[in-house]
Amino acid sequence: MKSRLVVLATWIVFMSLHNICGAEDTWHDLFDGKSLEGWRATAHPESFNIHENAIAAGGGPMAHLVYVGPISNHDFKNFELKMDVKALPGSNGGVFFHTESQEGALKKGYEAQICDTYPDKRKTGSLVDVQDIDQSPVADGTWFEYSIRVHEKQITISINGKPIVEYEEPAEPKRKKGRERRLLSHGQIALQAHDPKSMVLYKNIQIKLLDSK
Repeated sequence: MKSRLVVLATWIVFMSLHNICGAEDTWHDLFDGKSLEGWRATAHPESFNIHENAIAAGGGPMAHLVYVGPISNHDFKNFELKMDVKALPGSNGGVFFHTESQEGALKKGYEAQICDTYPDKRKTGSLVDVQDIDQSPVADGTWFEYSIRVHEKQITISINGKPIVEYEEPAEPKRKKGRERRLLSHGQIALQAHDPKSMVLYKNIQIKLLDSK
């Protein structure tokens, strides 16, 4: 009887630790709200600063700020990423995932667009060059919650809790020249500084790791 109680107690402790450490409802902070610790610019670090307790991306040459922190060893496959975003008037930006660090345009992985009034037909919420929308659901200068969920072959982009794009990657995706690596695999998360005249703010950046099937 005593041995059974020990086994039961051990199982309860194990399940408690699993619920605390491995449950899908655990959110992890990727940004501390005050510094760029855990993030690294691919080039032009002057294009990234802290403003209003947010990462300010823009005001300099195009570059990408890549998460290199400890969560999942900065290598993500199945996840839900959420953050608060604000684009200043006329700005362009984007959130990359399943990508890898390199100078210039990021070739690997997908981009979730941020673009309200900037002259680009791919507006906020677009899965760039894969499933684009032509009208932004938000206005410049307004904070909104941006969510990107990836599970196996499914991608869902939501704004303020409303799904904007729901995409399932086919077995043999067709991609235009230069976008051949726009595919699901695994990889890093990156924020884009698009150009010197653009400025996009990102804060409350959190990720939830999802189990595989």
